[in-house]
Amino acid sequence: IMNFDYDLFVIGGGSGGVRAARVTAALDNKRVALAEMDRYGGTCVIRGCVPKKLMVFASEFSSIFTESRSYGWDVQKVNGLNWNFFSKKLSAEVSRLEHVYRNLLKNSGVKTFDQHAKVINEHTVELATGEQFTSEYILLATGGKPDLPNIPGIDHVLTSDQIFSLSKLPQKLLIVGGGYIACEFASIFTGFGSKVTQFCRGETILRGFDSEATTLVANQMKSNGVDLQYGVNVVEIDNIGNSYRITDTYGRVEDFDQILFATGRLPNSNGLQNGSAGLFVGDNGEIVVNKYSQTSIDSIYAIGDLTNRKQLTPIAIKEAMAFVQTAFFNNPTCLDYSSIPTAIFTKPEMGTVGLSEEVAAERGPVDIFTTYFKPMRSGFADNEEKSFIKLIVCKKTDRVLGVHIVAPGAGEMVQMAAIAVKMGATKKDFDNTVAVHPTISEEIVTMQKPVRSS
Repeated sequence: IMNFDYDLFVIGGGSGGVRAARVTAALDNKRVALAEMDRYGGTCVIRGCVPKKLMVFASEFSSIFTESRSYGWDVQKVNGLNWNFFSKKLSAEVSRLEHVYRNLLKNSGVKTFDQHAKVINEHTVELATGEQFTSEYILLATGGKPDLPNIPGIDHVLTSDQIFSLSKLPQKLLIVGGGYIACEFASIFTGFGSKVTQFCRGETILRGFDSEATTLVANQMKSNGVDLQYGVNVVEIDNIGNSYRITDTYGRVEDFDQILFATGRLPNSNGLQNGSAGLFVGDNGEIVVNKYSQTSIDSIYAIGDLTNRKQLTPIAIKEAMAFVQTAFFNNPTCLDYSSIPTAIFTKPEMGTVGLSEEVAAERGPVDIFTTYFKPMRSGFADNEEKSFIKLIVCKKTDRVLGVHIVAPGAGEMVQMAAIAVKMGATKKDFDNTVAVHPTISEEIVTMQKPVRSS
Protein backbone atom coordinates (compact mmCIF):
# COMPACT_ATOMS: atom_id res chain seq x y z
CA ILE A 1 0.00 0.00 0.00
CA MET A 2 1.30 3.43 -0.94
CA ASN A 3 2.07 5.85 1.83
CA PHE A 4 -0.02 8.94 1.07
CA ASP A 5 0.43 12.41 2.55
CA TYR A 6 -3.34 12.64 3.04
CA ASP A 7 -6.41 10.43 3.08
CA LEU A 8 -8.41 13.16 1.30
CA PHE A 9 -7.34 16.24 -0.61
CA VAL A 10 -10.19 18.60 -1.52
CA ILE A 11 -9.83 21.24 -4.24
CA GLY A 12 -12.41 23.97 -3.64
CA GLY A 13 -13.58 25.65 -0.43
CA GLY A 14 -17.29 26.14 -1.11
CA SER A 15 -20.24 24.51 0.64
CA GLY A 16 -19.62 21.04 -0.82
CA GLY A 17 -15.83 20.94 -0.45
CA VAL A 18 -15.84 22.31 3.08
CA ARG A 19 -18.54 19.85 4.21
CA ALA A 20 -16.67 16.82 2.79
CA ALA A 21 -13.39 17.97 4.34
CA ARG A 22 -14.88 18.60 7.80
CA VAL A 23 -16.85 15.36 7.97
CA THR A 24 -13.88 13.27 6.80
CA ALA A 25 -11.49 14.99 9.22
CA ALA A 26 -13.83 14.07 12.08
CA LEU A 27 -13.33 10.36 11.34
CA ASP A 28 -10.64 8.37 13.17
CA ASN A 29 -7.10 9.29 12.08
CA LYS A 30 -8.13 10.77 8.73
CA ARG A 31 -5.71 13.38 7.38
CA VAL A 32 -7.46 15.95 5.23
CA ALA A 33 -6.25 18.96 3.25
CA LEU A 34 -8.15 21.56 1.25
CA ALA A 35 -6.94 24.11 -1.31
CA GLU A 36 -8.93 27.23 -2.20
CA MET A 37 -7.52 30.04 -4.36
CA ASP A 38 -10.30 32.55 -3.62
CA ARG A 39 -12.51 33.28 -0.59
CA TYR A 40 -13.86 30.42 1.52
CA GLY A 41 -17.59 29.74 1.43
CA GLY A 42 -17.97 29.47 -2.33
CA THR A 43 -20.65 30.92 -4.56
CA CYS A 44 -23.40 30.59 -1.96
CA VAL A 45 -21.78 32.50 0.88
CA ILE A 46 -19.60 34.98 -1.02
CA ARG A 47 -21.50 35.82 -4.20
CA GLY A 48 -24.80 33.99 -4.19
CA CYS A 49 -27.66 32.90 -1.96
CA VAL A 50 -26.60 34.57 1.29
CA PRO A 51 -25.82 38.14 0.16
CA LYS A 52 -28.69 37.90 -2.33
CA LYS A 53 -31.23 37.04 0.40
CA LEU A 54 -29.96 39.96 2.50
CA MET A 55 -30.51 42.16 -0.57
CA VAL A 56 -34.02 40.71 -0.94
CA PHE A 57 -34.80 41.68 2.68
CA ALA A 58 -33.45 45.21 2.10
CA SER A 59 -35.41 45.63 -1.14
CA GLU A 60 -38.76 44.63 0.39
CA PHE A 61 -39.02 47.61 2.74
CA SER A 62 -40.03 50.04 0.01
CA SER A 63 -43.30 48.17 -0.58
CA ILE A 64 -43.80 47.56 3.17
CA PHE A 65 -43.63 51.33 3.85
CA THR A 66 -46.19 51.94 1.11
CA GLU A 67 -48.48 49.18 2.33
CA SER A 68 -48.30 50.39 5.94
CA ARG A 69 -50.08 53.61 4.93
CA SER A 70 -53.13 51.63 3.87
CA TYR A 71 -53.30 50.32 7.45
CA GLY A 72 -53.26 53.83 8.91
CA TRP A 73 -49.54 54.26 9.62
CA ASP A 74 -48.34 57.76 8.98
CA VAL A 75 -45.05 57.04 7.27
CA GLN A 76 -43.50 60.35 6.29
CA LYS A 77 -41.35 60.60 3.16
CA VAL A 78 -38.82 57.80 3.06
CA ASN A 79 -35.49 59.08 1.78
CA GLY A 80 -34.55 55.91 -0.03
CA LEU A 81 -31.87 53.37 0.68
CA ASN A 82 -28.55 54.52 2.15
CA TRP A 83 -26.50 52.36 -0.20
CA ASN A 84 -23.23 53.05 1.56
CA PHE A 85 -24.62 51.93 4.92
CA PHE A 86 -26.25 48.81 3.49
CA SER A 87 -23.34 47.68 1.31
CA LYS A 88 -20.87 48.03 4.20
CA LYS A 89 -23.07 45.83 6.39
CA LEU A 90 -23.50 43.33 3.57
CA SER A 91 -19.75 43.13 2.99
CA ALA A 92 -19.07 42.74 6.73
CA GLU A 93 -21.58 39.90 7.00
CA VAL A 94 -20.04 38.04 4.06
CA SER A 95 -16.58 38.43 5.65
CA ARG A 96 -17.93 37.18 8.97
CA LEU A 97 -19.33 34.07 7.28
CA GLU A 98 -16.10 33.45 5.41
CA HIS A 99 -14.32 33.55 8.76
CA VAL A 100 -16.82 31.01 10.12
CA TYR A 101 -15.98 28.66 7.21
CA ARG A 102 -12.24 29.04 7.80
CA ASN A 103 -12.70 28.30 11.51
CA LEU A 104 -14.86 25.26 10.83
CA LEU A 105 -12.02 23.79 8.78
CA LYS A 106 -9.34 24.78 11.28
CA ASN A 107 -11.25 23.39 14.25
CA SER A 108 -11.90 20.15 12.35
CA GLY A 109 -8.15 19.69 11.83
CA VAL A 110 -8.18 20.26 8.07
CA LYS A 111 -4.89 21.60 6.64
CA THR A 112 -5.70 24.49 4.28
CA PHE A 113 -3.76 26.00 1.38
CA ASP A 114 -4.86 29.40 0.08
CA GLN A 115 -3.90 28.81 -3.52
CA HIS A 116 -4.77 27.19 -6.81
CA ALA A 117 -4.39 23.41 -7.02
CA LYS A 118 -4.61 20.96 -9.90
CA VAL A 119 -4.64 17.22 -10.44
CA ILE A 120 -1.40 15.67 -11.75
CA ASN A 121 -2.40 12.00 -11.61
CA GLU A 122 -4.77 9.67 -9.78
CA HIS A 123 -3.21 10.35 -6.35
CA THR A 124 -1.28 13.63 -6.75
CA VAL A 125 -2.20 17.31 -6.61
CA GLU A 126 0.07 20.25 -7.31
CA LEU A 127 -0.24 23.70 -5.78
CA ALA A 128 0.54 26.95 -7.59
CA THR A 129 3.88 27.00 -5.73
CA GLY A 130 4.86 23.77 -7.47
CA GLU A 131 4.56 21.81 -4.24
CA GLN A 132 3.02 18.34 -4.70
CA PHE A 133 1.02 16.18 -2.30
CA THR A 134 -0.27 12.65 -2.57
CA SER A 135 -3.67 11.57 -1.33
CA GLU A 136 -5.66 8.34 -1.34
CA TYR A 137 -8.74 10.25 -2.54
CA ILE A 138 -9.03 13.58 -4.32
CA LEU A 139 -12.33 15.48 -4.29
CA LEU A 140 -12.96 18.22 -6.86
CA ALA A 141 -15.44 20.90 -5.77
CA THR A 142 -14.47 24.06 -7.64
CA GLY A 143 -18.04 25.14 -8.40
CA GLY A 144 -19.21 27.29 -11.28
CA LYS A 145 -18.56 30.68 -12.83
CA PRO A 146 -20.69 33.14 -14.84
CA ASP A 147 -20.98 32.42 -18.55
CA LEU A 148 -20.67 35.50 -20.77
CA PRO A 149 -21.38 35.76 -24.49
CA ASN A 150 -18.63 36.89 -26.84
CA ILE A 151 -19.89 40.33 -27.91
CA PRO A 152 -18.09 43.68 -28.36
CA GLY A 153 -17.74 45.50 -25.02
CA ILE A 154 -18.60 42.50 -22.85
CA ASP A 155 -15.76 43.45 -20.47
CA HIS A 156 -17.87 46.44 -19.34
CA VAL A 157 -20.62 44.32 -17.77
CA LEU A 158 -21.19 43.09 -14.25
CA THR A 159 -21.90 39.45 -13.42
CA SER A 160 -23.48 38.10 -10.24
CA ASP A 161 -19.89 37.96 -8.87
CA GLN A 162 -19.58 41.78 -8.84
CA ILE A 163 -23.15 42.88 -8.25
CA PHE A 164 -22.73 42.60 -4.47
CA SER A 165 -19.85 45.07 -4.31
CA LEU A 166 -21.22 48.05 -6.28
CA SER A 167 -19.91 51.32 -4.86
CA LYS A 168 -23.19 53.08 -5.60
CA LEU A 169 -26.75 52.17 -6.45
CA PRO A 170 -27.38 52.41 -10.22
CA GLN A 171 -30.28 54.73 -11.12
CA LYS A 172 -30.79 52.91 -14.39
CA LEU A 173 -29.89 49.23 -14.69
CA LEU A 174 -30.09 46.76 -17.57
CA ILE A 175 -30.30 43.08 -16.66
CA VAL A 176 -29.73 40.52 -19.40
CA GLY A 177 -31.11 37.02 -18.82
CA GLY A 178 -34.35 35.22 -18.06
CA GLY A 179 -33.26 32.72 -15.41
CA TYR A 180 -33.78 32.99 -11.69
CA ILE A 181 -30.62 35.06 -11.02
CA ALA A 182 -31.69 37.70 -13.57
CA CYS A 183 -35.28 37.77 -12.30
CA GLU A 184 -34.25 37.97 -8.64
CA PHE A 185 -31.94 40.92 -9.26
CA ALA A 186 -34.57 42.66 -11.39
CA SER A 187 -36.96 42.45 -8.42
CA ILE A 188 -34.27 43.45 -5.89
CA PHE A 189 -33.08 46.57 -7.72
CA THR A 190 -36.64 47.65 -8.53
CA GLY A 191 -37.28 47.44 -4.77
CA PHE A 192 -34.17 49.55 -4.17
CA GLY A 193 -35.65 52.24 -6.42
CA SER A 194 -33.55 51.66 -9.56
CA LYS A 195 -35.22 51.84 -12.96
CA VAL A 196 -34.73 48.28 -14.25
CA THR A 197 -34.95 46.98 -17.82
CA GLN A 198 -34.68 43.21 -18.28
CA PHE A 199 -33.85 41.63 -21.64
CA CYS A 200 -34.95 38.04 -22.01
CA ARG A 201 -33.71 36.21 -25.11
CA GLY A 202 -36.60 33.72 -25.12
CA GLU A 203 -40.35 34.18 -25.01
CA THR A 204 -40.61 33.39 -21.30
CA ILE A 205 -38.72 33.91 -18.06
CA LEU A 206 -37.75 31.03 -15.74
CA ARG A 207 -37.71 28.42 -18.48
CA GLY A 208 -38.16 24.88 -17.17
CA PHE A 209 -40.43 25.91 -14.31
CA ASP A 210 -44.21 25.55 -14.46
CA SER A 211 -45.31 28.05 -17.12
CA GLU A 212 -48.58 29.05 -15.46
CA ALA A 213 -46.65 30.02 -12.31
CA THR A 214 -43.88 31.83 -14.21
CA THR A 215 -46.38 33.82 -16.29
CA LEU A 216 -47.87 35.13 -13.06
CA VAL A 217 -44.41 36.03 -11.71
CA ALA A 218 -43.60 37.86 -14.99
CA ASN A 219 -46.86 39.83 -14.96
CA GLN A 220 -46.39 40.90 -11.36
CA MET A 221 -42.76 41.86 -11.94
CA LYS A 222 -44.00 44.11 -14.75
CA SER A 223 -46.68 45.66 -12.56
CA ASN A 224 -43.97 46.28 -9.90
CA GLY A 225 -42.09 48.35 -12.48
CA VAL A 226 -39.65 45.98 -14.20
CA ASP A 227 -39.50 46.78 -17.94
CA LEU A 228 -39.40 43.13 -19.01
CA GLN A 229 -38.77 42.65 -22.73
CA TYR A 230 -38.87 39.27 -24.52
CA GLY A 231 -37.04 38.10 -27.64
CA VAL A 232 -34.31 40.70 -27.30
CA ASN A 233 -30.59 40.61 -26.64
CA VAL A 234 -27.57 42.94 -26.46
CA VAL A 235 -25.31 42.91 -29.50
CA GLU A 236 -22.82 45.62 -28.52
CA ILE A 237 -21.77 47.69 -25.50
CA ASP A 238 -19.81 50.97 -25.47
CA ASN A 239 -18.40 52.79 -22.49
CA ILE A 240 -19.40 56.48 -22.72
CA GLY A 241 -17.85 58.19 -19.72
CA ASN A 242 -19.94 57.41 -16.64
CA SER A 243 -22.42 55.11 -18.34
CA TYR A 244 -22.74 52.38 -20.94
CA ARG A 245 -24.46 52.53 -24.31
CA ILE A 246 -25.98 49.33 -25.62
CA THR A 247 -27.26 48.33 -29.02
CA ASP A 248 -29.91 45.62 -28.98
CA THR A 249 -31.10 43.00 -31.47
CA TYR A 250 -33.42 45.53 -33.12
CA GLY A 251 -30.75 48.21 -33.51
CA ARG A 252 -32.18 50.30 -30.67
CA VAL A 253 -29.63 52.26 -28.64
CA GLU A 254 -29.96 53.11 -24.95
CA ASP A 255 -27.72 54.25 -22.08
CA PHE A 256 -27.54 52.61 -18.65
CA ASP A 257 -25.52 53.23 -15.47
CA GLN A 258 -24.73 49.54 -15.13
CA ILE A 259 -25.36 46.32 -17.05
CA LEU A 260 -25.71 42.97 -15.33
CA PHE A 261 -25.37 39.81 -17.39
CA ALA A 262 -27.01 36.80 -15.73
CA THR A 263 -26.91 34.48 -18.72
CA GLY A 264 -26.11 31.20 -17.02
CA ARG A 265 -23.17 29.59 -15.28
CA LEU A 266 -20.52 27.15 -16.42
CA PRO A 267 -18.53 24.56 -14.46
CA ASN A 268 -15.27 26.03 -13.20
CA SER A 269 -12.91 23.35 -14.56
CA ASN A 270 -10.23 25.37 -16.37
CA GLY A 271 -6.74 24.57 -15.10
CA LEU A 272 -8.00 21.79 -12.85
CA GLN A 273 -5.74 19.13 -14.33
CA ASN A 274 -2.49 18.98 -16.23
CA GLY A 275 -2.44 17.63 -19.77
CA SER A 276 -1.89 13.99 -18.91
CA ALA A 277 -4.10 13.55 -15.81
CA GLY A 278 -6.93 12.02 -17.84
CA LEU A 279 -10.14 13.32 -16.25
CA PHE A 280 -13.09 13.21 -18.66
CA VAL A 281 -14.57 16.66 -19.24
CA GLY A 282 -17.99 17.18 -20.87
CA ASP A 283 -19.02 19.61 -23.58
CA ASN A 284 -19.82 22.41 -21.11
CA GLY A 285 -16.62 21.96 -19.12
CA GLU A 286 -18.29 19.75 -16.53
CA ILE A 287 -16.29 16.97 -14.89
CA VAL A 288 -18.08 13.77 -15.93
CA VAL A 289 -19.07 11.56 -12.99
CA ASN A 290 -21.13 8.43 -12.35
CA LYS A 291 -24.07 8.37 -9.96
CA TYR A 292 -21.66 8.05 -7.02
CA SER A 293 -19.86 11.27 -8.06
CA GLN A 294 -16.84 9.22 -9.16
CA THR A 295 -14.88 10.58 -12.14
CA SER A 296 -13.19 8.63 -14.93
CA ILE A 297 -10.34 8.07 -12.42
CA ASP A 298 -11.39 5.73 -9.58
CA SER A 299 -9.71 7.63 -6.74
CA ILE A 300 -10.99 11.06 -7.85
CA TYR A 301 -14.53 12.31 -7.17
CA ALA A 302 -16.30 15.54 -8.12
CA ILE A 303 -19.38 17.22 -6.62
CA GLY A 304 -21.45 20.38 -6.86
CA ASP A 305 -21.75 22.87 -9.73
CA LEU A 306 -18.53 21.52 -11.26
CA THR A 307 -20.47 18.40 -12.32
CA ASN A 308 -23.35 20.43 -13.81
CA ARG A 309 -26.04 18.18 -12.37
CA LYS A 310 -28.18 20.42 -10.14
CA GLN A 311 -26.62 23.79 -9.38
CA LEU A 312 -27.88 24.22 -5.82
CA THR A 313 -25.98 24.59 -2.55
CA PRO A 314 -27.99 21.97 -0.60
CA ILE A 315 -27.32 19.50 -3.43
CA ALA A 316 -23.55 20.06 -3.23
CA ILE A 317 -23.72 19.45 0.52
CA LYS A 318 -25.75 16.25 0.10
CA GLU A 319 -23.34 15.06 -2.61
CA ALA A 320 -20.47 15.72 -0.18
CA MET A 321 -22.13 13.57 2.49
CA ALA A 322 -22.80 10.81 -0.05
CA PHE A 323 -19.13 10.93 -1.12
CA VAL A 324 -17.93 10.44 2.47
CA GLN A 325 -20.22 7.40 2.83
CA THR A 326 -19.02 5.98 -0.49
CA ALA A 327 -15.28 6.54 0.03
CA PHE A 328 -14.77 6.08 3.76
CA PHE A 329 -17.62 3.85 4.97
CA ASN A 330 -17.62 1.40 2.08
CA ASN A 331 -21.29 2.32 1.66
CA PRO A 332 -21.86 3.43 -1.96
CA THR A 333 -24.42 6.24 -1.67
CA CYS A 334 -26.02 8.28 -4.43
CA LEU A 335 -28.56 11.07 -4.46
CA ASP A 336 -32.14 10.99 -5.60
CA TYR A 337 -32.45 14.09 -7.79
CA SER A 338 -36.23 13.90 -8.12
CA SER A 339 -38.51 16.26 -6.18
CA ILE A 340 -35.88 18.84 -5.30
CA PRO A 341 -37.60 21.89 -3.82
CA THR A 342 -36.45 25.36 -4.91
CA ALA A 343 -37.35 28.93 -4.13
CA ILE A 344 -36.96 31.89 -6.46
CA PHE A 345 -36.73 35.13 -4.51
CA THR A 346 -38.43 37.36 -7.02
CA LYS A 347 -41.22 39.71 -6.01
CA PRO A 348 -43.54 37.83 -5.88
CA GLU A 349 -41.61 34.89 -4.47
CA MET A 350 -42.02 31.46 -6.04
CA GLY A 351 -41.59 28.08 -4.39
CA THR A 352 -41.77 24.86 -6.32
CA VAL A 353 -41.27 21.12 -5.88
CA GLY A 354 -41.88 18.18 -8.19
CA LEU A 355 -43.09 18.24 -11.77
CA SER A 356 -44.39 21.15 -13.81
CA GLU A 357 -47.75 20.66 -15.50
CA GLU A 358 -46.00 20.42 -18.91
CA VAL A 359 -43.70 17.57 -17.82
CA ALA A 360 -46.33 15.74 -15.76
CA ALA A 361 -48.90 15.77 -18.58
CA GLU A 362 -46.39 14.13 -20.93
CA ARG A 363 -45.98 11.23 -18.51
CA GLY A 364 -49.66 10.45 -18.05
CA PRO A 365 -53.09 11.86 -17.20
CA VAL A 366 -53.13 14.46 -14.41
CA ASP A 367 -55.64 16.59 -12.56
CA ILE A 368 -54.73 20.24 -12.04
CA PHE A 369 -55.90 22.13 -8.95
CA THR A 370 -55.29 25.89 -8.79
CA THR A 371 -56.32 28.81 -6.64
CA TYR A 372 -55.70 32.46 -7.38
CA PHE A 373 -56.52 35.11 -4.78
CA LYS A 374 -55.52 38.40 -3.21
CA PRO A 375 -53.64 37.66 0.04
CA MET A 376 -55.40 38.94 3.15
CA ARG A 377 -52.48 41.17 4.11
CA SER A 378 -52.64 43.23 0.93
CA GLY A 379 -56.45 43.40 1.05
CA PHE A 380 -56.34 47.01 2.26
CA ALA A 381 -53.64 48.02 -0.19
CA ASP A 382 -54.35 49.27 -3.66
CA ASN A 383 -52.02 46.96 -5.55
CA GLU A 384 -52.21 44.13 -8.03
CA GLU A 385 -50.60 41.53 -5.78
CA LYS A 386 -52.15 38.10 -6.18
CA SER A 387 -51.16 34.73 -4.76
CA PHE A 388 -51.34 31.47 -6.65
CA ILE A 389 -51.12 27.84 -5.57
CA LYS A 390 -51.16 24.85 -7.90
CA LEU A 391 -51.19 21.12 -7.30
CA ILE A 392 -50.52 18.55 -9.99
CA VAL A 393 -52.08 15.20 -9.16
CA CYS A 394 -51.67 11.85 -10.92
CA LYS A 395 -55.08 10.60 -12.08
CA LYS A 396 -54.13 6.92 -11.60
CA THR A 397 -52.48 6.98 -8.19
CA ASP A 398 -53.82 10.26 -6.68
CA ARG A 399 -50.20 11.13 -5.81
CA VAL A 400 -49.29 14.81 -5.68
CA LEU A 401 -46.60 15.14 -8.34
CA GLY A 402 -45.96 18.87 -8.11
CA VAL A 403 -46.65 21.88 -5.89
CA HIS A 404 -46.13 25.41 -7.25
CA ILE A 405 -46.63 28.48 -5.08
CA VAL A 406 -46.39 32.16 -6.02
CA ALA A 407 -46.94 34.15 -2.84
CA PRO A 408 -45.14 36.03 -0.08
CA GLY A 409 -43.19 33.39 1.86
CA ALA A 410 -43.54 30.78 -0.92
CA GLY A 411 -40.05 29.44 -0.20
CA GLU A 412 -40.93 28.73 3.42
CA MET A 413 -44.18 27.01 2.43
CA VAL A 414 -42.72 24.78 -0.26
CA GLN A 415 -40.15 23.31 2.14
CA MET A 416 -43.00 21.76 4.11
CA ALA A 417 -44.86 20.68 0.98
CA ALA A 418 -41.65 19.04 -0.26
CA ILE A 419 -41.69 16.58 2.66
CA ALA A 420 -45.16 15.42 1.65
CA VAL A 421 -44.28 15.17 -2.05
CA LYS A 422 -41.07 13.25 -1.26
CA MET A 423 -43.05 10.80 0.90
CA GLY A 424 -45.51 10.18 -1.91
CA ALA A 425 -48.51 11.89 -0.32
CA THR A 426 -51.81 11.71 -2.21
CA LYS A 427 -54.34 14.46 -2.83
CA LYS A 428 -56.51 12.65 -0.27
CA ASP A 429 -53.71 13.02 2.31
CA PHE A 430 -53.65 16.76 1.57
CA ASP A 431 -57.48 16.91 1.85
CA ASN A 432 -57.39 15.07 5.19
CA THR A 433 -55.02 17.68 6.65
CA VAL A 434 -56.64 20.42 8.72
CA ALA A 435 -56.07 23.94 7.37
CA VAL A 436 -54.27 26.59 9.43
CA HIS A 437 -56.56 29.63 9.23
CA PRO A 438 -56.14 32.45 8.27
CA THR A 439 -52.99 31.80 6.22
CA ILE A 440 -52.02 31.76 2.57
CA SER A 441 -50.74 28.19 2.85
CA GLU A 442 -54.10 26.78 3.99
CA GLU A 443 -55.10 26.88 0.32
CA ILE A 444 -52.69 23.97 -0.27
CA VAL A 445 -55.11 21.66 1.58
CA THR A 446 -58.50 23.23 0.77
CA MET A 447 -58.76 22.91 -3.02
CA GLN A 448 -61.75 20.69 -3.79
CA LYS A 449 -62.20 20.34 -7.52
CA PRO A 450 -59.67 20.20 -10.34
CA VAL A 451 -59.81 23.18 -12.70
CA ARG A 452 -58.82 20.92 -15.59
CA SER A 453 -57.29 17.60 -16.52
CA SER A 454 -54.43 17.06 -18.95
